[in-house]
Amino acid sequence: MTAFAEVLDNIIFHGREGQALYNRIFVVSAYANVTNWLLENKKTGAPGVYHRITEHQEFRVALQEVAAKLQELNKAYEPLGLDLAVADAFIQQRINQAQTTLESLTNVLASGYVNSTNILQAAREILASLGEAHSAFNSVNILQNRGVNATLIDLSGFDDAQALTIDERIRQAFADIDFARTVCIATGYTKGTEGIMREFDRGYSEVTFSKIAVAVRPQEAIIHKEYHLSSADPNLVGVDHCHPIGFTNYDVADQLADVGMEAIHPKASKPLEINAIDLRIKNTFEPEHPGTLITRDFVSPDKHVEVITGTDKVVMIDIHDPLMVGAAGFDLHLMQVFFDLGVSYIFKATSANSISLLIWQKDLKPALVAALEAKYENITVEDAALVCLIGSNIDEPGLLARAAGALAEAGINIRSAGFALRKVNIQFIVGREEYKPSIIALNKALG
Repeated sequence: MTAFAEVLDNIIFHGREGQALYNRIFVVSAYANVTNWLLENKKTGAPGVYHRITEHQEFRVALQEVAAKLQELNKAYEPLGLDLAVADAFIQQRINQAQTTLESLTNVLASGYVNSTNILQAAREILASLGEAHSAFNSVNILQNRGVNATLIDLSGFDDAQALTIDERIRQAFADIDFARTVCIATGYTKGTEGIMREFDRGYSEVTFSKIAVAVRPQEAIIHKEYHLSSADPNLVGVDHCHPIGFTNYDVADQLADVGMEAIHPKASKPLEINAIDLRIKNTFEPEHPGTLITRDFVSPDKHVEVITGTDKVVMIDIHDPLMVGAAGFDLHLMQVFFDLGVSYIFKATSANSISLLIWQKDLKPALVAALEAKYENITVEDAALVCLIGSNIDEPGLLARAAGALAEAGINIRSAGFALRKVNIQFIVGREEYKPSIIALNKALG
């Protein structure tokens, strides 16, 4: 969204004029860094306005400082056709509305009579909605000033007190739209009684996107990114040694999301998959390229690896106990520890007396290690990396041997490995420092 000039040229206007501009809905996220200012920095954790509310600190000055930053951002879009006075007035009014509501919430919070979790969640939702309302309003204003009939679909619910679910609000918002006569710009945030951030937090724009698609049943749902969904990370293997995937299925998309390489959040993709809505991933900066089409039933006609990926932000926990062998339910009791602490695993391997689990580094909490050490004889925790061979049709004789051989030739020791019966994802656990060399070696041999 920050590169809106390219969005206009490469997406909205590309290859279209007259009535061909219409029959489309665009779901927009906030401009870069805006949600970080409002909530917290997604990567560094640096606090935003929300932090001040959680700490019972004065937040009004910080919120108005964000308003000033957003008005400063508006200046960059004036050359594209944005009416600066109108845009500045809109975001100032919206932030003032939010401030009034947040003041009421913080007063209730200070009373001590209510559940603080619910109040803080409501504050988080209100703050998050401001970013998408800002970018969506600007987008509509720019398009209208360029002669396009554009309609703002503001799903943030600031101007009503209706107790609607997310799905109800979306259906209501689009019920009377004549799509053939307008381009719709919808906010990535949707207000709903269930709270879109309770489950999805910062991934809510994709949820809105998915739910709108299910509501209106488009010919195709498209996510425009700043890069292709590629066979390997070009930053690791080089742009000349990878390529767009082209075609794949939702199962592969889930495998990618499980290791942090999200084409779309799995919980946002499920409604698309269930309703047989095709999803295309396109590179905004290569508008002529068809990108990658994700469908429910695609299986590659040729046996090959579609993606080589992984993550180095994981740790391996090995649980060793001589009482494990032959004990029915041992694994069940172990999983209960992880369930109680809200920790899921990415990879699991077992032997007679040990179970090894791979989890995200961020989920390694002292309470988890303490709980395991209290129940089992020996717990080992090691930094690790996960590398994966993923594809819709990779059940090829000798693939595992070729992959292991490529890693061995690169001097990389495989600490663990595994795959499920469906063989859509072959996984290797290696040392964290060996992540990049592993991706390069596998891509060279199999990519």
